[in-house]
Amino acid sequence: MDGNVLLAFGLTLFAGLATGIGSVLAFFAKTTNTKFLSFSLGFSAGVMIYVSMVEIFFKAQESLISELGETSGSWVTVTSFFGGMLLIGLIDRFVPEEKNPHEVKKVEDMEKKPSILQDKSLLKMGSFTALAIAIHNFPEGIATFTATLQDPALGIPIAIAIAIHNIPEGIAISVPVYFATGSKKKAFKLSFLSGLAEPAGALIAYLLLMPFLTDTLFGIIFASVAGIMVFISLDELIPAAKRYDETHTSIYGVISGMAVMALSLLLML
Repeated sequence: MDGNVLLAFGLTLFAGLATGIGSVLAFFAKTTNTKFLSFSLGFSAGVMIYVSMVEIFFKAQESLISELGETSGSWVTVTSFFGGMLLIGLIDRFVPEEKNPHEVKKVEDMEKKPSILQDKSLLKMGSFTALAIAIHNFPEGIATFTATLQDPALGIPIAIAIAIHNIPEGIAISVPVYFATGSKKKAFKLSFLSGLAEPAGALIAYLLLMPFLTDTLFGIIFASVAGIMVFISLDELIPAAKRYDETHTSIYGVISGMAVMALSLLLML
C-alpha cells in the first residue's frame, strides 16, 4: 500500500474522530465560545468552497478533457459536479428533519439539572442524530480520501476543515445521549462511533473504486467531490456558523478560510 493511500486513510480517520473532540468539549468545557466556533465553521466553509471551485473542479475537468475531449470532458465535469450535490442533497432529504444533525448544541447544555436525566426519548434522539451524522460523514470520507490520493497538499486542509465541522456534531450527539443515560462514557462512545463512518467511506472507496480507477473515473469522482463539499459548506457549515453567532463573525471566517487556502496554494507553485 503506497504512502499516499496510508496518508489518505490517516486523514479520514483524523477528520472523523473529531466528533469525539466535540464530545470531550461537551463534558469538560463550561461554556461554548460561540464566536470562535462560528469563525471556525465559517473558516472551514471558506477552505472547502475555495479548494473545490479553484482546484478540485479544474483538476477534474483537466483529467476528463484529456480523456474525452474538450466538449465531452467539460459536460461530464459539470454533470459530475452537480451529481455530487444531488447525492448529498438526497442524503439530507431522506434523513428526517427532526433527526437531522444541524441543530445547534452548546456545551453548557451539559450543566442542566439532573432531574432531566434518564429521559429515554432523548436516547432515541441522540442515537438517530449519531446515525444521521454517520450518513453525512460517509461521503465526506470518500471526498477526503480521493482528494488526498490525487494531491496530499489538497487532502490535508480538506481533512482539517471537515474535522472542525465535526466538532459541533460531536456535541450534538453527546448532549441528548448524556441526558438520556447520565453516562458520559456512553455519550462519548456513540459520538466516537459515528465519526468512524468517514474512514469507512474511505475504505469503501479503496476497495470498490481503486481496482477500476482510470483517469476518466477519477475525474468523475473528483468533480463529484467538489460538488459534495460545496453543498456541505452552503447547506451545513455556513448556516451552523451563523446560528452560533449572529454577527458577521461567520462571514469573516469564510473569507479568512478562502484567503488562507489561496495563499497556501500560491506558496506551493
